[in-house]
Amino acid sequence: MYFCTMETNRQKKIAGVLQRDVADVIQHALREAGVQGILVSVTKVSVTTDLSIAKVYMSVFPHQEGEKVLKEVNAVKSQIKHQVAQRTKHQLRRMPEVSYFIDDSLEYISGIEKAVKGGENPIENPDLLEKRKKK
Repeated sequence: MYFCTMETNRQKKIAGVLQRDVADVIQHALREAGVQGILVSVTKVSVTTDLSIAKVYMSVFPHQEGEKVLKEVNAVKSQIKHQVAQRTKHQLRRMPEVSYFIDDSLEYISGIEKAVKGGENPIENPDLLEKRKKK
């Protein structure tokens, strides 16, 4: 069971269905729990070629709450799987095993933007870069 770099159309369709339904279930659970001020979105879903395992990447705003949300999602993983299976029972024969991860690409991009906009811009100040060794 491995994740292929070239996804088949079937993998893409299942990933899209899972992305939409997992996001709906998680957002509904947050609303019912009365959680205010936390936004969770599912940014990507990767499915193995045999369709038995899915990796779900979530983006959490504010990003400081990411680990807390991930811990809570993993605690109710079986309930989320059951609810998603009920929604997809006419589209999927078997519900894949789902693993949840935090997608920190937005924080990574904002860190790059801050570095470029801030005083530590190596384009404007080349002294910040280490000198290359001549051979």
